[in-house]
Amino acid sequence: MTPDENAREERLGGAYAFGANFLWGFMPLYFLTLAPTGPWEVVSWRILFSLAFCAILLTVTRTWGKLVAILRDRRLVFWTIIAGLLIYVNWQVFLIGTLTGHVIEGSLGYFINPIVTVLLGVLVLKERLRIAQWVAIGIATLAVIVIVVGYGAVPWIALTLAASFGTYGLVKKQIGPRVDAVSGLTLESLWLAPVAGIQLAVVGATTGLTIGTLGAGHTVLLLLAGAITAIPLLLFAAGARRAPLSAIGLLQFLAPILQFITGAWILQEPMPLERWVGFALVWVALIVLTVDSLRAARRSRATVIGSMF
Repeated sequence: MTPDENAREERLGGAYAFGANFLWGFMPLYFLTLAPTGPWEVVSWRILFSLAFCAILLTVTRTWGKLVAILRDRRLVFWTIIAGLLIYVNWQVFLIGTLTGHVIEGSLGYFINPIVTVLLGVLVLKERLRIAQWVAIGIATLAVIVIVVGYGAVPWIALTLAASFGTYGLVKKQIGPRVDAVSGLTLESLWLAPVAGIQLAVVGATTGLTIGTLGAGHTVLLLLAGAITAIPLLLFAAGARRAPLSAIGLLQFLAPILQFITGAWILQEPMPLERWVGFALVWVALIVLTVDSLRAARRSRATVIGSMF
C-alpha cells in the first residue's frame, strides 16, 4: 500500500470512528423517544432486533460460514457468551440510567472507562503502568470519592457502565480478530435471546408490553433498535482496523462529551458543585492519561524508526 493509500485509509478509519462515537453520543435522545416503554422492555427488543438485523447482514454479505466456523471453536463460544453477558449488563444499566433521568451519570461512566481499562490491564494482564498512568488512576479515584461524599450517593450507574464496558473490551481482546464485528454481535445477541424472552414475558404479565400499542411511529422506532445498536458498533470496528490507536482513543471521548451535553443542557439534569468538581477531576485524569499515551506512542514510533537504520 502506498503512503497516499495509507493516509486515505487512516482518514477513512477516522471518519468511521467519528461516526460511531457521534451516534453513541446522542443514543440517550433516541431511547428517550421510546417513552413510556420501560428499560426492561427496550433492552429485550434491542437484543432481539439486533439479532434479526445481524442475521440479515450475514445473509446479504454471505458470511454465515464465518459464524459456523466460530461455533466450532469452544473457546471462542465461551468468550462470546461472557461478552454477551457483559454487554447485557451495560445495555440494561445504560437504559435504566437514561430513562430515569441519569444521563449525566451515564456519561461519567464512559469518561471513567479508559481509566478502568488501564486498571484492568494491571489487575488481569499484569501490565506495568507508567507513573502518569498511576497518577490518572489516583485522580479518577479522588473524583469518585468527591462525588460520593459531596453528592451523598455512590454513582453506581457510572461505575457499573465503566466496569462492564471495560471488562467487555478486555474479553474482546481475548477473542481477537478471529471473530468479526457482525458475527460477534450476532452470537452475543443469540445467547441473550432467552433472557430477552423471559424479560418480555415478565413485562407482559406485569405492566404490559407497549410495542404496537402507541402508534406506528413508536413501533417503527422500537423496530429500529437493532439497527441503532449494530450500526455504530460496525462503524467502530471498521474504524479501529484503519485508524491509528491514538486517534481512536481520542475520538472515544466524543460520545461521553455529547452525552454530558445532552444531560446537562438539553435535558437540564441537575449539576451541583460537587458534581462539577468530580467531573473536573475526571477530565484532568483523562488529560494526563491522553498526553502520556501520545508521548508513549511517539517514543515507540521513534524507537521503531531508529531500529531501521
